Amino acid sequence: MTDGSASEIDNVMHESRVFPPSAEFASRSRIGSMDEYRALYDRSIADPERFWGESAREELHWFEPFRTVFRRTETGVEWFPEGKTNLSYNCLDRHVAAGLGDRTAILWEGEPGDRRTLTYAELLRETERFANVLKSLGVVAGDRVSIYMPM
Repeated sequence: MTDGSASEIDNVMHESRVFPPSAEFASRSRIGSMDEYRALYDRSIADPERFWGESAREELHWFEPFRTVFRRTETGVEWFPEGKTNLSYNCLDRHVAAGLGDRTAILWEGEPGDRRTLTYAELLRETERFANVLKSLGVVAGDRVSIYMPM
């Protein structure tokens, strides 16, 4: 308790240990060290518009390119307002199109050691199948679909 009040609880879970990756892992990583990470972070803080604009152009496929990286509005921030992209395409389709369909996209491990691996190509097929299920139920562009997944 902080001040004897029953309405507040101190956090006693203070963790400051650092577990650096192995040299082999770091050598294959896109950001191989904390120094590289800090330099990247510093660039993002120093010039966020340039940093995020360059990152978005390099890392994402755009069906319609953006001109404006972000603009502040009364309700928040609009990112890449003129641009048109697709999350599913960027996560799946483009990897399959680039010849990476046989690489692991998801590795799932359950409680008693159950395991399932899905490649990008398999996950894309499953995603397309589910999209067709939604279409058969009358879902059209602009509709919102949510999933409730209790514990």
